[in-house]
Amino acid sequence: MQQSLNELYSQYTNGKLKRAELEGFIYKYLFFNQEKTCLSHWKYDEYEDYVSWFYSRLHKAIDSYSETGSSFEAFIGKFILTSSKEYRVRITTKNIFEYSAWSARVPELYLHEELPGYIYDNEDKILSKLLDNKNGRMNTRRILALILKCYYYVSEDFIDKITPKIGIKSDELRKMINKIQEIRQKKDNEIYNLKERIYCQYYRCMVYERRLMHFLEDPMAYNKLKLRLEKARVRLEKMRKRLKLIRKNATNRQVAQVIGIKKGTVDSSLYNLRARLDILADKSLLN
Repeated sequence: MQQSLNELYSQYTNGKLKRAELEGFIYKYLFFNQEKTCLSHWKYDEYEDYVSWFYSRLHKAIDSYSETGSSFEAFIGKFILTSSKEYRVRITTKNIFEYSAWSARVPELYLHEELPGYIYDNEDKILSKLLDNKNGRMNTRRILALILKCYYYVSEDFIDKITPKIGIKSDELRKMINKIQEIRQKKDNEIYNLKERIYCQYYRCMVYERRLMHFLEDPMAYNKLKLRLEKARVRLEKMRKRLKLIRKNATNRQVAQVIGIKKGTVDSSLYNLRARLDILADKSLLN
């Protein structure tokens, strides 16, 4: 491109070039003459992306130019300097959000809850001891009450695995779990919505932390953003504490309602089950 921006603009004002042609020539000039711009220190790939981004703003830049004062080339140079700062902010913000989003995948969203682990190697043997009553007969009511009480953590695989051992059909247990989910739908929705809010708040904290790295040269902006981060962290911890306090297990009354027995029977079954688990745990520790 041999012609300068001033010459191109002069041809445009004289009617030798149409508006679209002027914009095209300016784009080509900027694309092939990086060394003549104030962005000569940029990497070429970054500069190339910027020029493509700048092209959509070129129309507005031409309309903003007034022939009184600086030349058209000087005006475009100033416009490039100003818009390049905006471009850098946009790209930095985009990178921060992408970084935060991918980083959030690593810890599985801060609110990850670890399910209780098994402390026994022989599950079948332990399960049989829990199911047997004093007369040596199978008492599936205890395990069934426990499953329904902990329905929030029950998976489809677990249902298929446990039903043959307790003598209940898979479809029947699923119907019971669906029924108790209907009873506790309002509470489950509350838990789900709170988890979503915790995720958003955690994501917001990550964005603030990343953005702080780019405001070291601006103490006012840095301190303002740091204050936001501190408040966001406090709110996140409060939300997490609130989530821990929300009851995720069904009540004994709800379990009794689904099974079709008295609440006292469920109380007794779960109490005896807990007592047996404590005894087995003590024996496991001693061994």
